Amino acid sequence: MQVAVFMANYQYVARDAAGQVVTGVLDAENEPAAVRALDERKLFPVRVDAQGGSRPVFGGGRVRLRDVGTMYGQLGDLLRAGVPMLRALDTMREALPGGRLRAEVSRVRDEVADGKPLAEALAARPAVFMPAHVAMVRAGERGGFLEDVLTGLADFVERQDELQSKVRGALVYPSLLVSLLVVVVTVALVWLVPQFQEFLRDSEKPLPTLILFKASDVLRGEWPLVVGLLGVGGFAGWSFFRSRSGRRLWDRARIRMPLFGKAVRMVSITRFCRVLGTMLASGVPILEALAISKDATGSVVLSETISEAVENVRRGESLAQPLKASGAFPAEVIEMIAVAEESNQLEAVLVRIADTVERRTNRQVDLAVRLIEPLILVVMAGAIGFVAVALYYPIFTMAASLK
Repeated sequence: MQVAVFMANYQYVARDAAGQVVTGVLDAENEPAAVRALDERKLFPVRVDAQGGSRPVFGGGRVRLRDVGTMYGQLGDLLRAGVPMLRALDTMREALPGGRLRAEVSRVRDEVADGKPLAEALAARPAVFMPAHVAMVRAGERGGFLEDVLTGLADFVERQDELQSKVRGALVYPSLLVSLLVVVVTVALVWLVPQFQEFLRDSEKPLPTLILFKASDVLRGEWPLVVGLLGVGGFAGWSFFRSRSGRRLWDRARIRMPLFGKAVRMVSITRFCRVLGTMLASGVPILEALAISKDATGSVVLSETISEAVENVRRGESLAQPLKASGAFPAEVIEMIAVAEESNQLEAVLVRIADTVERRTNRQVDLAVRLIEPLILVVMAGAIGFVAVALYYPIFTMAASLK
């Protein structure tokens, strides 16, 4: 989806520091933005007039996580080099390719120029800048180490994007196999089976053949009903799994899923440990960090467990105890968190846990994919074999009876 940012040409008459008259044309979103641009050029505006109609500069669509991480890293490098904030944001705006991220950075720059803190300007755009990122930036601004936070945030986003890409990439081939199976079976029922129905009309048919012929008749003769039922069922399932109880049920089911269940759980634990550790290292208070990091797990079950841990920490108790009671976290992770709390090194240990669990999760994902691919191939072979037996067994029976 494209989001249009309308720009217009503004003809201006201004005076420079020496009092000389300067004229020209510039692009801006509106008249106040044009006045600010003149002020940044050390020009005093006398008259600013819009010329012609406004033109849209499209900057829409989804912003990739890796692009946001790159922006954080470059902005941190500029600030560490001593570049003032507004100039650094100007440089970022010019360096970014056209698109939604550039448009949002431009708006952030304008709000910072109006006196807003960077974190507040980022917080106004949650679709691009996540709440966890905003909390870390806010802590960096308050503590005076913003450039270090931005550099750490860039590394954090890069690792998060790598993990997501790893999981998505692992699911591509199994998804293609399942899609191919659906296509093959549908083509067989719609085109191949009817040809055998005419040939075997008067012969005795075994149960597999009767089932296959009936499925073909329903699919060909009642396809609007089939499509409608699939649509209604899909919408009902989508609505249910969007609800809190539905998401909890699905989350519990996928955690217990053979092959992939453990990998899914470990991915969620990796996200939690990395987000919480990075936020604590960036100076975010632990209660605020826990409240944000619980939503980063992507798991309703783990999120509810961490919510209980927040109450424990608020009462001055340990974080490890409620995590252990949930049974969702491995024993070695709980032990490391408990020792880290005792030694007051929780943020460093959490990041190390995330690194360790991530490596282990990558191996588990690879193993699960290697196991699930032959399983899908067996299912495909079984489905195709069922169709072949159902169609050819009556023919072999007829041939044997003619001898």
